[in-house]
Amino acid sequence: MWTSSRTLGFVGAMEGVSYLGVVGLVGFSLYTKIRTGSGLPSGPAGLLGAAEGVAFLAALAGIVVLIAQVTNYGYIPNAVPMEGGMCK
Repeated sequence: MWTSSRTLGFVGAMEGVSYLGVVGLVGFSLYTKIRTGSGLPSGPAGLLGAAEGVAFLAALAGIVVLIAQVTNYGYIPNAVPMEGGMCK
């Protein structure tokens, strides 16, 4: 059920949208910080502040993974296995 190309396409699209959300929230937060000197407001029940914190953690995790891949492989591996790559 989860291996159909239609389902995997939807999951990939949602992953892409989530990346755009993280980049957009981090970018807007940094823009607001530079422009006003303070970050985003907390928002109702602190949800915007919490989303901002989670977005920064996700961005930091992405940077750590990028550094780990370059350190371990010497390059950023492709999403699709390559001819002669590490996965066989």
